[in-house]
Amino acid sequence: MKKRIALVLGSGGARGYAHIGVIEELESRGYDIACIAGCSMGAVVGGIYAAGKLDLYRDWIQSLDYLDVLRLVDVSFRLGAIRGEKVFGQIRNIVGEINIEDLRIPYTAVATDLTHQQEIWFQEGCLHQAMRASAAIPSLFTPVMQGNRMLVDGGLLNPLPIVPVVSSHCDLIVAVNLNSTNQSNYQLPVIQRPAAFKGRFDNLMSSLGSHIPFRNKHAEQLLNLEQELLNPLSEPLEQEPTNPWLESTQPARKPTGEGSPKSATGSFIIDNVGPASLLDLINQSFEVMQTSLAQYKIAGYPPDILINVPKRVCRFFEFYKAPELIALGRQIAKDTLDRYESEDGSNNR
Repeated sequence: MKKRIALVLGSGGARGYAHIGVIEELESRGYDIACIAGCSMGAVVGGIYAAGKLDLYRDWIQSLDYLDVLRLVDVSFRLGAIRGEKVFGQIRNIVGEINIEDLRIPYTAVATDLTHQQEIWFQEGCLHQAMRASAAIPSLFTPVMQGNRMLVDGGLLNPLPIVPVVSSHCDLIVAVNLNSTNQSNYQLPVIQRPAAFKGRFDNLMSSLGSHIPFRNKHAEQLLNLEQELLNPLSEPLEQEPTNPWLESTQPARKPTGEGSPKSATGSFIIDNVGPASLLDLINQSFEVMQTSLAQYKIAGYPPDILINVPKRVCRFFEFYKAPELIALGRQIAKDTLDRYESEDGSNNR
């Protein structure tokens, strides 16, 4: 007999693509996903699955290369680096116009109301608006205005929304945490891509980050940069540029000698450690908070199965890595479910 599960999909930016691999592994083993609660990318993937369109969505995101992703970046000069109208317009085309109450399974999307400083659960009404509000990552996507409410990413208050499914009467609660810090044995699969396009994408995100908050005098400069980066006929980069974010996470070592300061060990000093832009600073602060909140939610309402995806595998805006992240999500789910089923089988003997 199939086990009915309540699936909880956490927030984590581009790492949310791993949710697709988790769902694929669950279904391949015969689990019946009876209800879903999601936050941010978890709300997006969960909503698309509940609408029965996950295959179409997976095919679309796996077909995107760097240039396709760049074309979906609609630069904003207001309360976020990206308006999000292009990417969420594509999602609307995939799922169509549908209300949450008309989905094939119960669904909850969690957002944060900044105006009233409270958590919001979407369990009815327009699915597209619920997903868009839940995924309005601060600093990256512009907020959603709903009446007098300003709605942003639910991860501000509840990055792993277990509570909405506690009363679902399912056999198991399965939660997918995208902010794990203790999964060092997992690495993102390597898929080679043109260095030129990757360089343009990194340059665009770096530029967006260095100009937050936006001011009018930067508008023309950023628009010119966007056009240059999106022009496929522009001069290709000769080599893949250095990634400033990855550099910023590694200590910079300087040899000591006459006139050079020494560290406590007397061998080198550490500097240039930290985010490379304001966008990185905001996101890293957001992710530190989400990691702590997720642990609190897990401790308060322990799921029957916890699938941990390491947050170090990619940056929050690397949405061109869908194939790698889907594969990683499926592998982690496979290993986690193997352990659970082995222990469950031993307990039932």
